[in-house]
Amino acid sequence: MKIRTRFAPSPTGYMHVGNLRTALYAYMWAKKNNGTFILRIEDTDQERFIEGAVELIYHTIEEVGLVYDEGPDKDGGFGPYIQSERLPIYKKYAEELIAKGAAYYCFCDKTRLDQLRKQNEARNLTFKYDGYCKHLSEVEIQQKLDSKVPYVIRQNIPKAGSTTFVDEVFGTITFENATLDDQILLKSDGLPTYNFANVVDDHLMKITHVIRGNEYLSSTPKYNLLYEALGWEIPKYVHCSQVMRDQHHKLSKRDGDASYTDFIDKGYLKDAIINYIALLGWNPGTSKEKFTLEEMSQIFDIHQINKSPAIFDIKKLTWLNGEYIRDLPFEVFHEKALPWIMKVVKRQDIDLEKISKLLQTHIEKFIDILDQIDFIDVLPTYMPDLYVSKKMKTDKKTALQSLEIILPLIESIEKWNLDTLNEKIFELIKNNGVKSGLILWPLRIALSGKQFTFCGGIALADILGKDETLSRVKIGLEMLKKSNFEPL
Repeated sequence: MKIRTRFAPSPTGYMHVGNLRTALYAYMWAKKNNGTFILRIEDTDQERFIEGAVELIYHTIEEVGLVYDEGPDKDGGFGPYIQSERLPIYKKYAEELIAKGAAYYCFCDKTRLDQLRKQNEARNLTFKYDGYCKHLSEVEIQQKLDSKVPYVIRQNIPKAGSTTFVDEVFGTITFENATLDDQILLKSDGLPTYNFANVVDDHLMKITHVIRGNEYLSSTPKYNLLYEALGWEIPKYVHCSQVMRDQHHKLSKRDGDASYTDFIDKGYLKDAIINYIALLGWNPGTSKEKFTLEEMSQIFDIHQINKSPAIFDIKKLTWLNGEYIRDLPFEVFHEKALPWIMKVVKRQDIDLEKISKLLQTHIEKFIDILDQIDFIDVLPTYMPDLYVSKKMKTDKKTALQSLEIILPLIESIEKWNLDTLNEKIFELIKNNGVKSGLILWPLRIALSGKQFTFCGGIALADILGKDETLSRVKIGLEMLKKSNFEPL
């Protein structure tokens, strides 16, 4: 049997982390088994359709490297691959189900359904259709059809017995049929519901493994009853537990960091995102943490997917992203870092490549660059208390003395580069018989207005240039003089 999997997103917005993980698992399982990976657009929920979402789906799966074998623009003989282009197909099978007694016309209007819903709520019951229209006679049904009374087509769920299925992750699961609702298969506008369309499409497209979130576990018995009514083979099910923000909360767009685009916009690398998401709920049985998509595809096994919900640890993703950043060839890092650097640094006299070389080992995501270098164009306003450090054993008085010592040295340096600065400043430190921190700490503060920067004071001086370095050291001196000799 040739393995055929599908990723079937709805164009209702951004690519959620859970959706992307499902796509990854479907892709990797197909590739692992030399099978076929299919992209299908499930766009029949017109109320939730968002303009541009289809293009976002294409862009995302292309960017992360999920090359599909069949899809809207790659017909493998099972198209169309967009549900809104398959409406006659759904109508045909809905009518076949009616003929077999596995579905029926429902003419109940909104008023009656709202009343039924209120009755259920009053009794603290989940809404279930009461089957009123399944008892209509053929004559009554025909009269309503002839009169153009709006209708939907509902599945006729047997009320006796139970439905059992086997899931590759959760094992054997049984539902009592009496707990299942007569779900709508075809809406009044002729569009199929997701629950009906995916059954028809999965069969006609010969999908062997349906990989999706476990929120569809409770609907699976209804799918199986449809398969059985139509005499179709049931595919294998692989339900993945949800991705959670913590033990009690789901990931959500409202809380941020719920979509692939969110992370890209914050400067995470796609390879790190894919690597991390694939390992959410899947244990490859190794201590290795960094994988390429190809490596994961070679070892992926649906039977290693965990039942427990996966906790999305943003700190772990950020750490992993930092590892990917440090492994980038410098030329690649600089190309990716440059747009972020240029958001902050507008000066034309700054060597941006120098900044990149120092940043690569100091950031974990590219958005970090903004805060790391926000002082380069303009020295921020800062308080003289920043010069005080127990670790460096400095206070405002020693900082003042250090800057007074270093100012004439800086003024005397003609060949301004990193090597010269290192040589002259460390010679100064040696000649004064002090620890390096006593000189370098005040220099860092004076040049950046910060206690922590992506590089030390000497490298900052090299980046800023002689004139700007002198100007900032003088500002620091004036600030410290006022702080020490006049009340602030």
